[in-house]
Amino acid sequence: MPTPDEIAAALGESLSGLRAEGGIIAGRATPTAIDASSAGTAAELRTLFRAQATSRQLDLAARRMQAAGRGYYTIGSAGHESNAAVAAVLRPTDPALLHYRSGGFYVRRAWQRDESGGAGIDPVADVLAGVAADSAEPIAGGRHKVFGRHEIAVIPQTSTIASHLPRAVGVAFAIERAKKLGVASAWPADAIAVASFGDASANHSTAVGAINAALWCRYSGLPMPLLLVCEDNGLGISVHTPTGWIARTYGARPGLEYFAAYGTDPIGVLDAATAAADYVRRKRSPAFLHIATVRLYGHAGSDVEAAYRTPAEIAADQDRDPLLGTARTLVGLGLTTARELADEFTEIGAQVAEAAEKALTSTPLLTRAGVTGPLAPRDTHAVATQVTAAEPSAAVGTPLTVAQSINQALRDELARRPEMLLFGEDVGRKGGVYGVTRGLQQTIGRGRVFDTLLDEQTILGLALGAGITGFLPVPEIQYLAYLHNAEDQLRGEAATLQFFSRGQYRNPMVVRIAGYGYQKGFGGHFHNDNSIAVLRDIPGVVIASPSRGDDAAAMLRTCLAAAAADGSVCAFLEPIALYHTKDLYEAGDNAWLTPYPAPAEHVPIGSARTYDDGGSGGDLTILTFGNGVPIALRAARRLAQSTEYDDIRCRIVDLRWLAPLPVDDMLREAHATGRVLVVDETRHTGGVGEGIVTALVENGFQGSISRVASADSFVPLGPAANLVLVSEDDVISAAHALVGSS
Repeated sequence: MPTPDEIAAALGESLSGLRAEGGIIAGRATPTAIDASSAGTAAELRTLFRAQATSRQLDLAARRMQAAGRGYYTIGSAGHESNAAVAAVLRPTDPALLHYRSGGFYVRRAWQRDESGGAGIDPVADVLAGVAADSAEPIAGGRHKVFGRHEIAVIPQTSTIASHLPRAVGVAFAIERAKKLGVASAWPADAIAVASFGDASANHSTAVGAINAALWCRYSGLPMPLLLVCEDNGLGISVHTPTGWIARTYGARPGLEYFAAYGTDPIGVLDAATAAADYVRRKRSPAFLHIATVRLYGHAGSDVEAAYRTPAEIAADQDRDPLLGTARTLVGLGLTTARELADEFTEIGAQVAEAAEKALTSTPLLTRAGVTGPLAPRDTHAVATQVTAAEPSAAVGTPLTVAQSINQALRDELARRPEMLLFGEDVGRKGGVYGVTRGLQQTIGRGRVFDTLLDEQTILGLALGAGITGFLPVPEIQYLAYLHNAEDQLRGEAATLQFFSRGQYRNPMVVRIAGYGYQKGFGGHFHNDNSIAVLRDIPGVVIASPSRGDDAAAMLRTCLAAAAADGSVCAFLEPIALYHTKDLYEAGDNAWLTPYPAPAEHVPIGSARTYDDGGSGGDLTILTFGNGVPIALRAARRLAQSTEYDDIRCRIVDLRWLAPLPVDDMLREAHATGRVLVVDETRHTGGVGEGIVTALVENGFQGSISRVASADSFVPLGPAANLVLVSEDDVISAAHALVGSS
């Protein structure tokens, strides 16, 4: 692989050697001066060359910085710089979710800010600060090298496999929904969303699903102002994309307008991009812009192309360099000379090199707190203030089940939050599989309570886009097992956005998830999933797990307030088996009905509830959650009535929050008895109980600890489920053993 200096020198020679007679560009004759009729087009071609040259020099600088030991990212945009023309025809207020090779786009959009009268943005400093992991870098603050700037509506993405496309669909949907509902939006009413990605990423199920969702929406009569830009270089690292595959796959999709251009033809790209953007803006329908590009200098700095490409293939791509294509067009039209372009390229290189030297002296993140600061801000006062400002509800004091309490809380919150959306499969007309959202669409309206297509990835993508547009989204995942189809939308997109934008972009959302085991009459693994490990290791995500109706309502209010005030991403786990439960100890006692709490009441994040039977539970502390709470309460009654071991008296602690765990409450109640039994309905390996025990030990608890958990098994159908799930007998046996051994 040639060095960056050798590459720059060779490019300078190629530029200076261009001849004025033009030639063939991408299969058609070089346009004449008459074809490029307007002064505006001529000026834009000059600007495009400057943007492309700047992006190229940034790539070379990144490799020099890596060689100097202070550059940490070398996946470049070389060969893709024709995407600068896409930026040129869009507005700096059109939200953009960019491919990691969209450097030309970023440079050109940054300059648009200055052209439109805004404060100037220096894309060179931005990109180099990202490469150097500079703590002063304006979007991610040294946490990752991303293309992003709040001032120019570039939403940072760390995706390499098109996982940002469901969010892009959500942004496009939310632009129109905000206009329809009169909700304040982050984007202008006539904005369009743009998302760029590579040809290899276009094959990923995430991209396929997102594009399908966009077409489903449009087919259903919903506006979808989304411009999809496929930068097709024919490679996914070392794997070739079959020639013609992208055009064959997306060139004739019903409902998806298709535009194509060669990256070596800047006027062709400008024309195609203009036509595509105008179509999306006028029709509010999706379009697919297919740009034939090349990938120069390998996938990244460490990639040795010679291991999987022939010298002839590599040389052919050099001939299709978009930077040379733009230069050839400018010279062929008589708009400048080859010597002037070569000199300009060298001058830009010197400016970038000077900026790179400055970036090498930047300050990295130096403390753990500095790294994690934007991850999950918590303003408990702001959350409490939001909740206490709620209006009274006629339902206060009415004994309700868990399902009824959630329904009423959603009804109250939808009534007072015009920006709140509730959506998912079956939540609208049907009111959910278990009736939890019954009647809400009829009361609130189809614009805010609506059904989606059956695709969890799209459901979460809609929430991602709606949240950054100005809504407070409450998506529903019908069953916990179905979350695994789309968990990366939480892990890789929702949870990372505040982290990689220093809080400039937020993903407020409350994801309602029906889950856990013990459902009778309708079971099996997919309707009784008891694993939440995929949620618990996502940094910053709040996990709420109510077991009774009053907590469910109050905790839901807390989650909504935290999402609105702090941008929190909340997973709200609803125990299916307790949805309609009324009794606790025996049939007809109605002991699991709870009075609906006043709308001004909430449960602070990280606070537990203790059941202590009048303060008599001095023998054993049981830490549990979800279905484990009624199981433990029933077991505790049996233990208290036992003659063995002198009537074991238990205090039951409902953790309520599984992330962050209520550590202070756990420790207080653990120290009260000196013995702790963890009752964990999730699995023995990777279950919540592991985190509970660890928290106790790490915080100095030295008493006795034991744990019961469900088996490391999927939940089978029918009575066999009881063989793998935690039971009352398991709790009683463990309690006897723990108290008897200490």
